[in-house]
Amino acid sequence: MKTKTELKWFSIFDHQKEEWYLRRMHQNGWRFVKVSGLLYYFEACMPEDVIYRLDFPGDVAGSKGEYLDLFRDCGWTYLQDFAGYCYFRKPVSEMDGEEEIFSDDSSRIAMLERVYQRRMLPMLVVFFAVLLPQFISNMSHGRYVLSAILGGFLVFYTAIFVYCGVRYHQQKK
Repeated sequence: MKTKTELKWFSIFDHQKEEWYLRRMHQNGWRFVKVSGLLYYFEACMPEDVIYRLDFPGDVAGSKGEYLDLFRDCGWTYLQDFAGYCYFRKPVSEMDGEEEIFSDDSSRIAMLERVYQRRMLPMLVVFFAVLLPQFISNMSHGRYVLSAILGGFLVFYTAIFVYCGVRYHQQKK
């Protein structure tokens, strides 16, 4: 079977862009198989309109099996877990109109808050507890090469925080 691997990056708040990307790939004859890091794996298939959805369940009430059964009962196929997200797909031909996995805006916002708490807060801790103090310490001791490297990480983290913060607030509205 013909396979394809693509390098893609989506921020933790770009799940809708990622869903649309997976749908377009399937429409073009590439069924999503799995994601690992920044690598997306596909296998050749007949082009079909298939909806992909991602959920970030956090601590699933009950058990993971019950959570997956709920989706299965609604016709969604579970694909994998990655970075806290669960990946599902369902052919448009099996849908009753425009189906969503979230029943209302409050459940969407609750998912965004779970993502924020479990992904952004740990990054903030690393930023303020590790990188920033190390940068300041190395600068004050004249270790400019190491300071430049840490400074690069600080700029990178700051850009990620700004981007993710903007996306979080956009989606929350």
